[in-house]
Amino acid sequence: QVQLIESGGGLVQAGGSLRVSCAASGRTISSHAMGWFRQAPGKKRVFVAAIDWSDSNTLYADSVKGRFTISRDNAKNTVYLQMNSLKPEDTAVYYCAAPRTAPITIALMTELAYDYWGQGTQVTVSS
Repeated sequence: QVQLIESGGGLVQAGGSLRVSCAASGRTISSHAMGWFRQAPGKKRVFVAAIDWSDSNTLYADSVKGRFTISRDNAKNTVYLQMNSLKPEDTAVYYCAAPRTAPITIALMTELAYDYWGQGTQVTVSS
């Protein structure tokens, strides 16, 4: 059974940085795509970033492009989301996700591509 456990969320001031992590068990992430989504209060869960299985392609939502970076450490079986220049509108619960198969890269921007989800970690950005 694949389990994804996020950590690293917290409270940060606007303009600050935070790194959230997603540790995977039950699967080696090195040959699989991974993604990050977020859900703000009262809103739908939306795509944030993804990295394909080969690490050759990364995708970002327009709202975070240039500020967030997705990466992975295969030795630790962990995926990271480095968040810089944080804004109050980045406040949300952040979820990592993994697909069971190997969807095409563009599909990684949609929830339907993912089969496994973590429980989420809260990120709050104060103004």
